Amino acid sequence: MSSKSTYVASASTSNGSISENATVDSKIEVPKDDAEIIWEHGISIDGENAIQCKYCDEIITGGLYRFAIHLLGSEHGSEACRKDVNDEVDEDEGEGRKCVEVGKKRKGNNVGGESFDFEDIFKKKTDGALASGDNKNEEEACRAIARFFYNNLIPMKAVKSMEFVRMCDMVSRCGVGFVPPSFDEIKGKYLREEVKLVNKALDDHHRVQWKKTGCCIMVDGWTDKKKRSILNLLVNSLNGTFFLKSVDASDMMESPEKLFKMMDDVVEEVGEENVVQVVTDNTTYFKAAGEMLMEKRTRLYWTPCATHCIEMMLEDYEKKIPVYEEIITKGKKITDFISSRDSLISLLHKFTEGIDLVRQGITSCATTYLTLDRLHETKEALRRMFTSMAWKSSQFAKTSCGKFVEDVVLDKEFWKNVMICLNGANPLLDVLRLVNTIDEPATGFIYEAMEKAKDEIRRGLSEGGTER
Repeated sequence: MSSKSTYVASASTSNGSISENATVDSKIEVPKDDAEIIWEHGISIDGENAIQCKYCDEIITGGLYRFAIHLLGSEHGSEACRKDVNDEVDEDEGEGRKCVEVGKKRKGNNVGGESFDFEDIFKKKTDGALASGDNKNEEEACRAIARFFYNNLIPMKAVKSMEFVRMCDMVSRCGVGFVPPSFDEIKGKYLREEVKLVNKALDDHHRVQWKKTGCCIMVDGWTDKKKRSILNLLVNSLNGTFFLKSVDASDMMESPEKLFKMMDDVVEEVGEENVVQVVTDNTTYFKAAGEMLMEKRTRLYWTPCATHCIEMMLEDYEKKIPVYEEIITKGKKITDFISSRDSLISLLHKFTEGIDLVRQGITSCATTYLTLDRLHETKEALRRMFTSMAWKSSQFAKTSCGKFVEDVVLDKEFWKNVMICLNGANPLLDVLRLVNTIDEPATGFIYEAMEKAKDEIRRGLSEGGTER
């Protein structure tokens, strides 16, 4: 689109009308604001000399004004756009004015003997198009977007991100003929531009805050598909958490010296004067590396991750207390036996009214105990299932694994011990939820929460397997 303040459109102005074979005998100026509205409804084929209508695909020659007349209709001396549009437009309450029928004179641009309010007319044109025929196209577009998610294994929660919403909005503004970026452009040009923007945000937004109030370096470990140990390095401050980088730590995890070197380099990069603490997992190697770091960097602290500490406590239950090991093992056999067979899942849902047995938690240990709690919640439904004729007549009821699971589900002692395990684990799960909350900082409440958890564990275990 031109950057001029007005657009010049070619047209014949004999009696204010335009015919197919009109001879251009004057130049009609269309103000920039109106021209921008008009351009929203057409695609330039040859500058302003040929414009394709978005609604009927007809190519209109003769300039921007003639294309406007095409959209307005035959009452202005031109063949109307073939797209059906209602003649009446509802009152625009937001602007406090009423729109009149197409073709009636309006205050505003007086061109060729006629006065038009382009904004209202083209607003009506867009609304009419959406109401009269584009629903099918929108449905096809939504289906294509959904299929893109399905076939490329993109997490469905991505549709809730602001980036997805903005992407769809920007694409829709481009109109028909938009060409998406190529693989090379996404991998090269746009990636380089995005890196520049991120680095600018780091310097202008985050580093400024680090210098004001200090920050916390967080080391988050995970294992990729190639079984490599990867460490994500993040910096947290009042302005939020900033992802700094990832490192391959496969050769570091059992070497305190290498872990110390890695953390020391990150502190240097962030600025020692800005760092309050460094948070890592509570393994033996990280603990040794943390102590080495505090010895060199005397102004900061090494702190074990609260989530990892609670995870290790829950793991110790299973490893060091026989009843926990026994009950968790039996619970996993129940869920694995049912979840690996479609017919048993269907049978389970009939008795639990669609409730599944496995509940996902923040960590693997949390998932174990949340699933054990779900088993207890559906205890009566499981009992009915394993005493029903549908179960008795199934082929699985005759297998050794099926008989074992049936015996466990019908064993009262098993359910009593489930409650003992939950009485010891649930208070720690409550603390785990607290430290992973996103609503407000939890650091100031952790120690108090742990003291309360200890009291609840003592009280719960002293009561044994009392039913809730």
